[in-house]
Amino acid sequence: MTAPTALELAKRLIAHPSITPATGSVFEEMEALLLPLGFTVTRFIAGEAPDGPVENLFAIRNGPAGSRHFAYAGHLDVVPPGQGWQTDPFVPEVRGELLHGRGAVDMKGSIAAFVSALHQLPDDLGTISLIITGDEEGPARFGTVALMDLMAERNIVPDLCLVGEPTSVHKLGDMIKIGRRGSVNMWITVKGMQGHVAYPHNADNPITKLGKILSEIDSLQLDDGTDWFQPSNIEFTDLHVGNPAHNVIPAKAEGRLSIRFNDRHTGESLSAMVQEIVERHGGELKPIISGEPFLTPPGQFSDIIADAIREVTGVDPELSTSGGTSDARFLAKIMPVVEFGLCNATMHKLDEAVAIEDLDQLAKIFALIVARSLA
Repeated sequence: MTAPTALELAKRLIAHPSITPATGSVFEEMEALLLPLGFTVTRFIAGEAPDGPVENLFAIRNGPAGSRHFAYAGHLDVVPPGQGWQTDPFVPEVRGELLHGRGAVDMKGSIAAFVSALHQLPDDLGTISLIITGDEEGPARFGTVALMDLMAERNIVPDLCLVGEPTSVHKLGDMIKIGRRGSVNMWITVKGMQGHVAYPHNADNPITKLGKILSEIDSLQLDDGTDWFQPSNIEFTDLHVGNPAHNVIPAKAEGRLSIRFNDRHTGESLSAMVQEIVERHGGELKPIISGEPFLTPPGQFSDIIADAIREVTGVDPELSTSGGTSDARFLAKIMPVVEFGLCNATMHKLDEAVAIEDLDQLAKIFALIVARSLA
């Protein structure tokens, strides 16, 4: 029997609508792809609305006793397709050299390439597992974290983990991620006293206080970057007063900011820094830390990945920590993690598409990475 191509498998996965948080048929399809390859598959639902329910899948094929354990992590959920697609986003369509469909790049195409790679590998190579969630594109409360809880209950700790996110920029293999910055979002509330603008002594303007808070925060220089991380940055993302009257001093003003930070900080230390400023000006702060920074220092694992990329594509990859967060931020707590996948130019866009040649090459690269990591 001829092994399925990455293109064929990608079509099968894209054909299942799986807007985050995802459950149902796409996981049934994933299970059907893995069972014939000798994997033991566990599927479970976690969480409740509004951030759930979320379906998760953990699959494992044990190698010989004492063999190394290689894990692949990814997600089957996708962002909403939006309006304006040339064709149905959940009906995969090949046009020329491209496969179109929501998730083609982020990241059903990568998962398909990994399953295709499994067909190229011997069954007794070593232990291989897949950590697949339906909650990466959403709040990520009930996805990879829940899968890690399951692994902990079963005392499963892989030696290495490859996260198949679309890290390539201009051509397949030009960038792999060996780390990510952390992320913390903060909500600032300043309460005052409503009053007439002509009688300010009878009121307390919260906008003035909020302005001082934001100005002081904006003047902070967190760091100049590190060997592997760019400088941490603070960005204001929302201001809200909601005052419909031109002659009324409002009773409340609100602001929001986001900090992406390197490994010189923690979410807790940054929250404490901002909270001191906010409270000194009479405000309140609510921080939510969505991820801490992590780094897998360059070494044997990243060398294996880079060598495989060069062998298949001829491209010399850049090691990077740029970009946003991914579920690697959770997985890095228990094992070395590197991210590598398809070109990200069309992810989350209308008419998302992947080059068919990239799917084929990615499957070959994945097969080399797994084989050499387990050797």
